Amino acid sequence: MVGASRLEPYRRLLREAGSPGADEVSPSAKVFPDGAHYRVEIPSTEGVEGVRAVFQAADEFGVPVHRVSQGSGAMLLANDEIREMVALCHERNVELSLFVGPRPAWDVSGQRSFGGNRLEGADQLVYSMDDLARAAELGVRGALVSDEGVLLAAALMRQRGMLPADFVIKGSVQLMASNPLSVRMLQGAGMDTINLAPGMSLARLSSVRGAVDIPIDFYVESPDNLGGFVRHYEIHDIIRTLSPVYVKFGLRNHPDVYPSGSHLQPLTTVLSRERVRRARIGLDLLERLGNDFLMTDLGAPARLTGLGVPQPSAATAPMVADVTLR
Repeated sequence: MVGASRLEPYRRLLREAGSPGADEVSPSAKVFPDGAHYRVEIPSTEGVEGVRAVFQAADEFGVPVHRVSQGSGAMLLANDEIREMVALCHERNVELSLFVGPRPAWDVSGQRSFGGNRLEGADQLVYSMDDLARAAELGVRGALVSDEGVLLAAALMRQRGMLPADFVIKGSVQLMASNPLSVRMLQGAGMDTINLAPGMSLARLSSVRGAVDIPIDFYVESPDNLGGFVRHYEIHDIIRTLSPVYVKFGLRNHPDVYPSGSHLQPLTTVLSRERVRRARIGLDLLERLGNDFLMTDLGAPARLTGLGVPQPSAATAPMVADVTLR
């Protein structure tokens, strides 16, 4: 075929760059450090009451939860709230990931009109770096970033000892990372785990997995502003294709609650509980279709799993001598 031969030099160049040269579904041979194929993440867990609701529902529905993530940002949580979230997650050996820093969409920014999340200027980078340092001082060991500059700053802070060596840098779905080379570039810059765009086909997802080794975070149910997809029947194929993968249970058909707070707490608490219920439905369907995969044991120590389990003792000492903004 003339067309195929015409495209082959480009496909070969991609392969030389460490990426698959085409979109083809293939099983992943990669796993988490503990040998597991998948874990469960409950996103949009806003505040102390949200964490409590997730764990109560997890016990009620028998859902293993390996990571809870939050979307309103560490900067909108009081110190004592973060400390309590850290303690709750530490007790269960669960990773806690807080969003980082100011949002251009909430700021005096041109991005406000369309909800963008790329930081503008140097000061916003500095604010985000301080937000990261504060979270780490309070015991947090993981943060979501939605900007490549914040990723580079966080990786540099970790390298210089301004963040703990085990601090997990997580790529937000708002990055909308969608192709093998862009995700490979983010991995090289210091990303430890990354959300992929939730509307991608299995073949396109497989091409990204072929290019990187870091865990992939994937919404099998996504909120409406991320497409509103409900892909529960694909969970088996998603794990087989994307391992190691965090299977994320978002929630379709709920209102925008960011930035959250006590004025929205009853709603966000109910939403957190429903996400866990949805996880039970999804995991039951996985068992029905044949679950031949390994899940991380929640009792395993973080040094074996790589989970960013928060450490309450860290709240007593700052990571750097002076993080005061001037």
